[in-house]
Amino acid sequence: MTARVDHLVTSGTFALDGGEWDVDNNVWIVGDDREAIVIDAAHDADAIRAALGGRTLRAIVCTHAHNDHVDAAPALADATGAPILLHPDDLPLWKLTHPDRAPDGELADGQELEVAGTRLTVLHTPGHAPGAVCLYVPELGTVFTGDTLFQGGPGATGRSFSDFPTIVGSIRDRLLALPADTTVRTGHGDSTTIGAEAPHLDEWISRGH
Repeated sequence: MTARVDHLVTSGTFALDGGEWDVDNNVWIVGDDREAIVIDAAHDADAIRAALGGRTLRAIVCTHAHNDHVDAAPALADATGAPILLHPDDLPLWKLTHPDRAPDGELADGQELEVAGTRLTVLHTPGHAPGAVCLYVPELGTVFTGDTLFQGGPGATGRSFSDFPTIVGSIRDRLLALPADTTVRTGHGDSTTIGAEAPHLDEWISRGH
């Protein structure tokens, strides 16, 4: 059986630099009827467990460590025994939310994760956060971009640990090099495609998005 992508939206609060914002987060589940990987355990561990439906959870992958993407990760890990995986460059952000609980493993550029016979390749795409990663799954024609690339442009870079030229470089060099028909599954909001976003790179740069 080929792996499939399941999707749920959870709601909570994003907090950084003394501010708080209500947010809806996309949680992505990649797997088959037996096992799965969760990408971004946001806000509601019970809802994510329900969506798993009894499948074995192989890993909880964090696209980055902003609190709204990792706040439910320890509870989900404790409930399932799955390891939490994070790029080490995002440990300073992780510790703002979970100072007493370290991730269980590291993500590295080029690393491959396997679930249900399908490989997810880790792409280190800093900018929105130093350790931000995307997960490219060519067999499914999709890339999970967290908050690096959205429908309409790059993720925000106006807060601590973020940098606009860096995120533009990550998108240009790592994401826009993927096939144009690749579906972009984002951390918030609607999906898009690489082909839909690629023509707008110069526009993003000129307006300093």
